[in-house]
Amino acid sequence: MDFNRIFEQISPEDITDDIFTLVGKVHYVVTVGKPNDCNSMVGSGGGMGMTINRPTTWCVFPSNRYTLKLIKQKKSYTLSYFTEDYREQFMLFGQKSGRDSNKMKETELTIIETPLGNTSFEEARLIIECELTQISKAPIEDFYSKEAHEFLKKAYIEAGEIRNYVFGVITSVNKKI
Repeated sequence: MDFNRIFEQISPEDITDDIFTLVGKVHYVVTVGKPNDCNSMVGSGGGMGMTINRPTTWCVFPSNRYTLKLIKQKKSYTLSYFTEDYREQFMLFGQKSGRDSNKMKETELTIIETPLGNTSFEEARLIIECELTQISKAPIEDFYSKEAHEFLKKAYIEAGEIRNYVFGVITSVNKKI
């Protein structure tokens, strides 16, 4: 498979999707590793903007995610966005841990290697490659609204997890041709 026959590289500024739809309404897949040894998880929430004077993404991870451990080791990862036609397939990555299963072989999605050596899927419509720049933990005390406290308590603290913010400088954006 020739990556460049399926995808064209675009500038981060040329992403035409509404950011609030991309990170708030559409789930995405975070993938780390090489095609023969990778792990994916489903992401929701996050953002895109400018940090350290470069286009950057940020994602929210529970501290117990295997993918987070791998991102710390590998320092690069992809965010892959799909059409609704593939929802059932990519949501498999949110149902099992890569620690105790080979969920990558359970999906019908086709693993591909990007020109930068990261892993994504041939069926993705948009692939954003990132280089890890920062992981921050945000204690509940750092949130000031009652709504934020209630959300965090229910989503993370009751589950015994800590919320991590993963920031990555965008190194490449590829859009399906």
